[in-house]
Amino acid sequence: MKKSVLHSCGLAAVLASAWFWQNSTAQEPDDRKLQKSEPTGVATGAPHAPVKDDLSRPITAGGFVDGAPVVFVDVTKQAGLDSFRHRSGTPEKATILEMPGSGVALLDYDNDGWLDIYLLNGSTLAALKGKEPAPRAMLLHNNHNGTFTDVTDKAGVANERWGFGVAVGDYDNDGWPDIYVANYGKNRLFHNNHDGTFSDVAEKAGVALGGWSTGPTWGDYDHDGALDLFVPGYVKFDAEHPPVGGRGGIPLSACQYRGVNFSMCGPRGLPGESDHLFHNNGDGTFTDVSKKAGVDDPQGYYGLASVFVDVDDDGWLDLAVANDSVPRYLYHNLRNGTFEDASYLSGFALTNEGLAQASMGIAVGDYNRDGRLDFCLTTFSDDYKTLYRNDGEINFSDVTYRAGLGAPTIPFLGWGTGFLDYDNDGLLDIFFANGHVYPAVDQRDWGTTWAERPQLFRNLNGMKFEEVPPATGSGLGVVIAARGAAFGDLFNDGHIDVVLNTIDSAPVLLRNVVKSNNHWIGFKLVGGRKSPRDAVGAKAFVTAAGTRQRGDVFSGGSYASSSDQRLHFGLGTAAKIDKVEIYWPSGKKEEVIVPGVDRILTVVEGQGVVEK
Repeated sequence: MKKSVLHSCGLAAVLASAWFWQNSTAQEPDDRKLQKSEPTGVATGAPHAPVKDDLSRPITAGGFVDGAPVVFVDVTKQAGLDSFRHRSGTPEKATILEMPGSGVALLDYDNDGWLDIYLLNGSTLAALKGKEPAPRAMLLHNNHNGTFTDVTDKAGVANERWGFGVAVGDYDNDGWPDIYVANYGKNRLFHNNHDGTFSDVAEKAGVALGGWSTGPTWGDYDHDGALDLFVPGYVKFDAEHPPVGGRGGIPLSACQYRGVNFSMCGPRGLPGESDHLFHNNGDGTFTDVSKKAGVDDPQGYYGLASVFVDVDDDGWLDLAVANDSVPRYLYHNLRNGTFEDASYLSGFALTNEGLAQASMGIAVGDYNRDGRLDFCLTTFSDDYKTLYRNDGEINFSDVTYRAGLGAPTIPFLGWGTGFLDYDNDGLLDIFFANGHVYPAVDQRDWGTTWAERPQLFRNLNGMKFEEVPPATGSGLGVVIAARGAAFGDLFNDGHIDVVLNTIDSAPVLLRNVVKSNNHWIGFKLVGGRKSPRDAVGAKAFVTAAGTRQRGDVFSGGSYASSSDQRLHFGLGTAAKIDKVEIYWPSGKKEEVIVPGVDRILTVVEGQGVVEK
């Protein structure tokens, strides 16, 4: 790819749109052919007819199946998470600031080998003005017995600002995870003090920013062994003067949904915040290199989620950004401190039809076991959640419909998402956390609801997915306004669990209770002298029973959340691993001998498996 071509975004957009439309229409499913009318207001998809279950409930809050196998159980109360209450403005959601909600992080902050939970909180306009106490974030310590204890006060991580995104990374390579929090207002960088406490060093480090930041990501983009930080920006918002349709240059259409006027305006029609890339100087400070690196977002797109991943396997981290209601970004690392904008020519910016989507969250994983990383994006209701297959050479194909993810996802409004092997069969499945942005949809027969159930799609064969029936009363049957979603083995039992941060309510902890004879293996990777200590950017390949799987260590992604950085591989019925290959961020490749399966192993770069 030539950089001059990729930066001609206007022409590229036109050409890409025309190409996608011409080459996709002939194979377009019938239910898409019926939807050619223009989307209205903030939505990016055209209105669809309501989908209802046998009891005439909208499918977003119905469709439950009596007697279906139970995958997840809601253990929020038993685990002690119900003491947390998220808050985001007023119940009416009159401004865009009150709508997106907050992320969640899973991290082992005290290095005891068990995942802890950090839940961000929102705020209110009154709290911003000092007229009422600010809502607080919560850090929950894992007690190793299925319960968690609130340690926020001791840890000093209450935030008490309007929190949106969180990413975990050991930026100073001291072996302890640090936490970056993206807020409306100044951001936080909580440095881990190794004693159960954190110190906010954002101002000193030069990463406090201001304005409205969303889903950050850590990654060593320049191979100096230290994690750098990318922070997307969303909307320029003045809390003293919220946008009003028809005033200040804001079109009335920016405040509509399905032709109905709402007080909430945006994001389209509002000015967007810039994105920021901070280079780690190695001394506790960072330098803003956004413009020099070519990732500052001069078009003012509305960023919500981001993730550093190596999409072309050249050993250098690239960068994907989910933007709301406008094209997505995919930046290719040129290995010289700069990136080229490969968004359009890669096929990642738009759908097969050449359309932009309201992208909220990003899942990353090799779902078809071809050794390359794929993406799945959550979107607004009336639009499908998009699966991008990595075809190599920085080319992606929208394979949503042929994979079976099109029609079932259209009524839902998705946020957090992740690839996870929930049944340990060796194939990555997909989870979507859902919830609408307009509480008033409950008063209209649009086939969608404010509170929605999550969705889980089982990977059948590396090509097709099938929705897992939401068993009545199970974790897949919870009806909530979910936002952030983080994934990890919270109970160290070899099953991937899910934590959801729910707007204006308690969080939801979905414990994986699948019973099978399938085996698994987990790895905590520790980087050497020339790699980030937490091994962000490392990739591992596990071969068992003739099947080769891939796992990558990354920070961020989902919607504004950060998941377990330990790598988890389901092995199916294979009780023996034939080969483990690890590609470290330093560029070294290492083969590791494992003593057995059904366990979590620590691997130190250059030392193999070590006892912990």
